[in-house]
Order: sequence, then C-alpha cells, then structure tokens
Amino acid sequence: MGIIVQKYGGSSVATTDKIRAVAEHVLETKRAGHEVVVVVSAMGDATDELLAKAHEVARSPDRRELDMLLSVGERISMALLAMAIRERGAEAVSLTGSQSGIITTASHTNARIMEVRPFRVQDELEAGRVVIVAGYQGVSYKRDITTLGRGGSDTTAVALAAALEAEACEIYSDVDGVFTADPRVVADATNLPELGYAEMQELAESGAKVLCAQAVEFAKQKNIAIYAKKTGARTPGTVVRTNAPAAPSGVRGVAHEVKVASIATDTTPERVDAFLRAVHTAGVQLKQQTLSVRGAAAAFAAVVSMDEYGPVVEALVAEHFGPDALRTDLGAVSLVGEGITRTQDVLLGALDVLAHLNAQVVGMSTSSFRLTFLVPSSAVPDAVRALHAAMALEGRPEAVIA
Repeated sequence: MGIIVQKYGGSSVATTDKIRAVAEHVLETKRAGHEVVVVVSAMGDATDELLAKAHEVARSPDRRELDMLLSVGERISMALLAMAIRERGAEAVSLTGSQSGIITTASHTNARIMEVRPFRVQDELEAGRVVIVAGYQGVSYKRDITTLGRGGSDTTAVALAAALEAEACEIYSDVDGVFTADPRVVADATNLPELGYAEMQELAESGAKVLCAQAVEFAKQKNIAIYAKKTGARTPGTVVRTNAPAAPSGVRGVAHEVKVASIATDTTPERVDAFLRAVHTAGVQLKQQTLSVRGAAAAFAAVVSMDEYGPVVEALVAEHFGPDALRTDLGAVSLVGEGITRTQDVLLGALDVLAHLNAQVVGMSTSSFRLTFLVPSSAVPDAVRALHAAMALEGRPEAVIA
C-alpha cells in the first residue's frame, strides 16, 4: 500500500484527549499497511492567542517576527502527537516545515509554496516511522521561517501529498465535508459527496471554510484527490477530484462572507496602477477586481476578505484613493457551480430573490463558476437562506458548501 497524508485541523487537536484520539486514528491507518504522513494545525485557538499577544506588545507587529511567533503553535501540536503515538508503541518523528523541505516565497504571513524537497520525510518513512509535520509553515529561499496564511495547513498537506506521490490526501476537521450552505446558517443544507477542483476553489474563495483555495489550486495542478472528512466519523465526507459530475441546474451551492471590505472609486489609470503595485508589495490579496478605463478616467472596484483587512489596507486606500473609497458594512453572497453563467437564468433568478428581500445589491461580479453579490452585512444570512431555497438545493446530493 502507498502513502496516506492526513491533515488534522485545530479543533481536532484542541486538547490532549483529542490528540490521543488522533494518535489512535493515525495508527489504524498505519496498521492497515499504509505509510502515514500527518500534518497538524495549532491546538484550538492557539494561533489567535499568539496573535493577540503580538498586538499587546506592538500596534503593528513586524511580519517576519509574526511568522517566527505564529509558527510555534503547530510545533506544539506536532511534538505532542509524536509523543502520543510513541506512547502507543509505534515509531514517530515530528518535523517542522523547514525540516520537511517546504520552500516558500519570502512574503511573510502570506507566503506561497514554491517547491517541496521531502528528502527527510522520505528517509523517516523508510525507517518505518509515522512522520508528523507542522502545517502552515515553511522556509523562504532567504532561509527565514514563513507562514502560509489562512488554511496553510491544508496547503502543506496537499503539497506533501503531491511531492510524495501519495495515494490520498485526507483533510480532517470538525465538519463532515462540504455542504450546500453553511449548516449554521441554513438548517437543511446537505452534504456533497464529490465536486470538481474549480467549484471547490470558488467556494473556498467565496467564504467556505472546509478547504482553503490555495490548497485546492495545488491539488488541481498535481491532480491530487482531496478527501474532506469529520474527525472520528465513519462517514465518507466529500471528495474533490477531476471530472466530478456537474449539477443539473449549474448551481452547486451558496457561499458567503458576512463582512468584507469593499473598495470602489472613480480615479485615474495611473492611481490604480500605483495602488495595485503597493498592495502587491504589502502582500495583500484582493478579490473580484474590476477596472473600466475611458480616456483619462478609470472606475476601479475590489473586495478584501476580513482576514486580509487591517490598518495596512486602510492606509493604502486612503493614500491612493481617499478614505471614502472604502466600505466595511457590506457582505458577499455567492452562487457557485460549473457553467453557472452560460445563461442569464440563474443571475436573473438571484436578483429577483434579493429584490424580494429588499437586499440592496451594491456590487456584482462573475466568473465561469461564480455569481457574487455585495449586499449590506445585515442582509447576508437571509439572502443565503432565500437563495438556497430558491435554487432548490435542499436535499439535493449534488449541491455544495461549508
């Protein structure tokens, strides 16, 4: 049998009792004849707690030092899990991202994996050990510790699976795969057995939390199937893979972000160019960007997720466009599915639903797999529920979200 890469999220390793349970599950896989590589997140809210401490000592902590601090969380998890596995009589070794050969860009707090050199991991597997890797981190080509941003442990797992030519990559969390909507918002949201990479990537970009978009992008490039499962459950969860069947209506599910930062301004092409370059230098990720140029005038719009938002974004917008170009009272609701924009039917139907709710559409953007509407934050939950019902996603096994 081949290599299995398993990733366990923060909720799965939040306590020592849960770590012991994960150790048992890992050893079940090992006893079945597989070589096992385990990627772990920090315990529970450890990363948030470390971040809070950083802001207690500095209003704007240096990003390099933040990476050095935040990388500690995953190292605690990996060492404890290695100890728990050894206590059960099996051989295990914990490795940091840099020891595992995860080479990244130098963009601190939001680095991207450039390549994986898993020589140490392969040596430890050949020695019969379970290899436990700290997720969310690597080492830059400048030899600095880096972190990969939100969902970075998913990306670590998929990147290792690709480099090791693993049989499967299993992502374990506290939810049983991907659903047609967030079950905390839509009570009758249903589980999705399988979906394609592009749909999952759009869902992740639009607010679904089960998998991160960078990990899905990596899996698509390397054709790695991802299995999203609930820790400790025996249900199959969701598989993300090539050639998943499309939903008959074109709609897979409804994703949302209750709050986003929206940038919209009438300006000049030169100002937009300067802003985009400054944003790139700062390592901030923009979404749903639009630009319309007519002569010397330009209309520019973009969205920033709240996990990217902060004083840096505020300062850059104020410097290049003025503070009135920024709004933080809006949310985003997205319909996702293959071929969703082939006709106007889904778009017009969604606009009718939002109009009936009196949810003012402040902005809209589309892709081949997504329709996104910017509406007031207060209207987001009702909009998600109404669109989910209008698209007849209740009880449909081919629908989606997390």
